[in-house]
Amino acid sequence: MSDSEQTRGRDVKAKKRVPVLSREAMYNIIRAPVITEKATRTSEHNQVVFRVALDATKPEIKAAIEGVFGVTVKAVNTIRVKGKRKLFKGRPGRRSDYKKAMVTLAAGQSIDVTTGI
Repeated sequence: MSDSEQTRGRDVKAKKRVPVLSREAMYNIIRAPVITEKATRTSEHNQVVFRVALDATKPEIKAAIEGVFGVTVKAVNTIRVKGKRKLFKGRPGRRSDYKKAMVTLAAGQSIDVTTGI
């Protein structure tokens, strides 16, 4: 095989780009840990749930978690939660949309969300 055939994507794997984030950007991506009954049950499967920025991508979330907490992230799953329509003092309104990230940590890794960031 010649070099031109390898560079067309058949035999050469594309390298994943790891986003380079500043410390401030990491803290802007990770908003808060989610502490609910369901979120604490996921800790049995070595997962932690965070509320993250709406425009954050999975590679950015992974880089931010690894940078802030010093752990190895195995996988990141995200959910966009739409805000509910509610009444505020008798007037119709709408809660804000937000994004949750379920972060699966490597075996032997852990994050204590009760101590804060």
